[in-house]
Amino acid sequence: MDRKITLIATTAFGLESLVKAEVSRLGYDIIKVENGRVYYRTDVEGIVRSNLWLRCADRVLLKMGSFRATTFEELFQGTKQIPWEELLPKDARFPATKITSVKSKLFSKSDGQSIVKKAVVERMKEHYGIDWFEESGALFPIHIQILKDEVVLSVDTSGSGLHKRGYRQYASAAPIKETLAAALVYLSRWQPHRYFIDPLCGSGTIVIEAALIGRNIAPGLKREFVSESWPLFEKGQWQALREKAKSEENNRTFRLLGSDKDPRVLRQARTNAELAGVEDFVAFQTLPVENLKTQRRYGVVVTNPPYGERLGDDRENKKLYRIMGDVFGNMPDWSYFIICGHPEFERAFGKKANKNRKLYNSMIKTYYYQYFGPLPPRRKETNEEKNI
Repeated sequence: MDRKITLIATTAFGLESLVKAEVSRLGYDIIKVENGRVYYRTDVEGIVRSNLWLRCADRVLLKMGSFRATTFEELFQGTKQIPWEELLPKDARFPATKITSVKSKLFSKSDGQSIVKKAVVERMKEHYGIDWFEESGALFPIHIQILKDEVVLSVDTSGSGLHKRGYRQYASAAPIKETLAAALVYLSRWQPHRYFIDPLCGSGTIVIEAALIGRNIAPGLKREFVSESWPLFEKGQWQALREKAKSEENNRTFRLLGSDKDPRVLRQARTNAELAGVEDFVAFQTLPVENLKTQRRYGVVVTNPPYGERLGDDRENKKLYRIMGDVFGNMPDWSYFIICGHPEFERAFGKKANKNRKLYNSMIKTYYYQYFGPLPPRRKETNEEKNI
């Protein structure tokens, strides 16, 4: 395969700019940004580093080719023209695992998957000179995107979604994805010299992601990726880049607080923090949000309260929002950032946000309400802090 490749970092709608910034920090050239997708140029090493380091992306796809197709014959021929043999060995398993079709003439997903699979098989037959593939080797999941009759074919390098960091053994009843939690921390512009609280922390995902960011711990260190077994990589390349990523952890000291009224979920949160390797930087406390008080100044709250599509009834949720408004109102020097899908959140909270941003929590449309407090006295940022 050509040394220079195109990767596609997929992401939830609304997080594209964050993923673009992450890719740029890795040193790769952005090609274009679309809804839910960031295209960029890199090399084979970039597959490893992207999977290890991207906090807000859902997956990393290796683009194989693109073409226009309005008929299944055009889909077949376009797929067959792609040099699949440059990536796929003779014993490869290459299922067409995912297809999306939007505003396109080809809308039958099952037919599309079948035709792409058949075309890849025909290409491989011609190259390897055999008629049957056992598909007993490494896995190469093929993704198909058709948008306005433009087809993009790619291979998934991640396997399980990147939100599966490998540390969340336990989850509360309505957990937030790790990728979205990391995005919320980034959008709050929290820095490790500021105090940080999630007063409705559940199983601890938001504070754990903040700790990983604060210590510059690569989020993919504790998991495996489907592409690790590909012959594309040099022997030991993955392990070498894992070790390099481990060496980039910083030695900052800070303390984050996660609180919740339920001691059972806090036990789960502590276990998750230990598995993530950040237990020394996160404290968990059994505390109803109405009892939250602090003498600290210029801190940051990031939290994910329940809303209509999740737990509890509407009346209880609105009551909680009113309590949050009262509690945070007694913390005038703090900034607070709240993701919520309830259409009347601001009214119940009692204050209009300085800014809000539409985000999707799984398939639920939510808004990230941002309330900006005063900034702490000016201090000189380190180079590491500027890069967060």
